[in-house]
Amino acid sequence: MLMATVALAALVLFGCKPKVNKTTENNAIITKTVPAFNPDSLAAEPVFRILTSDGTITVKLYSDTPLHRNNFEKLASQRYYDGMLFHRVINGFMIQTGDPYSKDSSKWNLLGTGGPGYTIPAEILSNHIHKKGALAAARRGDEANPQRESSGSQFYIVQNENNCKQLDGAYTVFGETVEGFDVIDKIAAEPTDSHDRPRNDVKIISILPVNQVAKDAAAKQPAVTKPAAGTKAVPENGVHPRPKKAN
Repeated sequence: MLMATVALAALVLFGCKPKVNKTTENNAIITKTVPAFNPDSLAAEPVFRILTSDGTITVKLYSDTPLHRNNFEKLASQRYYDGMLFHRVINGFMIQTGDPYSKDSSKWNLLGTGGPGYTIPAEILSNHIHKKGALAAARRGDEANPQRESSGSQFYIVQNENNCKQLDGAYTVFGETVEGFDVIDKIAAEPTDSHDRPRNDVKIISILPVNQVAKDAAAKQPAVTKPAAGTKAVPENGVHPRPKKAN
């Protein structure tokens, strides 16, 4: 029964940029803001922290899928993903996000069709498979999309590699999870409705490169003033907690 559900789900996965192609995917306006970071300053295989309301998932992007890597970096720098929901969750399969319509409750009937208004040419490589924690671009099905171009923003993270093996060679895998596998399982276990939408919102708070997260944390550290004679300097907020590492 699960495999039948998975097979059907595989046909409607939808999800991530740089060669701009027009598509029937519903467009969403990207609000121009001051970039959160400079994508050009990142490593060839940058590491990002996806902070969600259920915890943090840390992912590494691959250098041999540059179109998808560059697009993810660009959207994250624009804080495009902030506030989006994991709108499609199937326990024993994958968790999916990246639809801007998930920010607007009046457009939930359009979930799965939203994006920035372009697609990305496929970068399907045999060395990148749907292992647990794989980061992959969702897309329209083969009949409407024979070139298997990826959605401009929607992506999914593999929760069960056995049930996702059938997707190998059909979807672009452009990164992998390095920490936070327990968070993937936690999100996948959320109760869902008949449309696979979590009944309790699971929201992306931010997606930032690890070096930017460290920089932001340092900026928030309170300044230590010189102590008066006979006293000790103690920062007001003490030690900042860090996300628990996955087992």
